[in-house]
Amino acid sequence: MSRSGLSDTHPDIERIQIELLRQAPDWRKAEIVGELYATMKTLALLGLRQRYPHAGEPEVRRRLADLLLGPELAETVYGPTPY
Repeated sequence: MSRSGLSDTHPDIERIQIELLRQAPDWRKAEIVGELYATMKTLALLGLRQRYPHAGEPEVRRRLADLLLGPELAETVYGPTPY
């Protein structure tokens, strides 16, 4: 079983993946983190569009800011919520 107990990856394969990540240069690790962040943001936007199907793009983006920054910081940066 994996370290987290949540993975469906075979433990031998997971060990190989971890070793490859350890050997990767720093620039590649940063690139992977950036790709994961972009994927998370895409999934969050999809979820927001599903939850608020009548919201326009500005509202969806603002709701994303609320999720990523927290409502207080998002309000400081972008002003009061328009919804």
